[in-house]
Amino acid sequence: MLYVIFAEDAPENSHLRGQYSNAHRQRLQQLLDEGRLVLAGPCPRIDQDISGTSGFTGSLIVAEFDSLDEAQQWVSEDPYVVHKIYKNVSIKPFKQVLP
Repeated sequence: MLYVIFAEDAPENSHLRGQYSNAHRQRLQQLLDEGRLVLAGPCPRIDQDISGTSGFTGSLIVAEFDSLDEAQQWVSEDPYVVHKIYKNVSIKPFKQVLP
């Protein structure tokens, strides 16, 4: 089943994002390689596509997991969670209708 993962950044730890971005992206790449990642990306702080020079407010991930428990376990091991770059993470089942 698909799950949507919405994570809000902890502003006080935003300086750590770059330090752990490679490890975070490697985990996403693994989901992609397994055919389980639908989409993933950060939410820019401002409404412009400027590669995050103003920072981010969080991230959105849509991926396939066997259960909510598996999705929660995957999230709990993410470097952005472990190092408290994310302050709040919401995980919900998702039903893709389009495309």
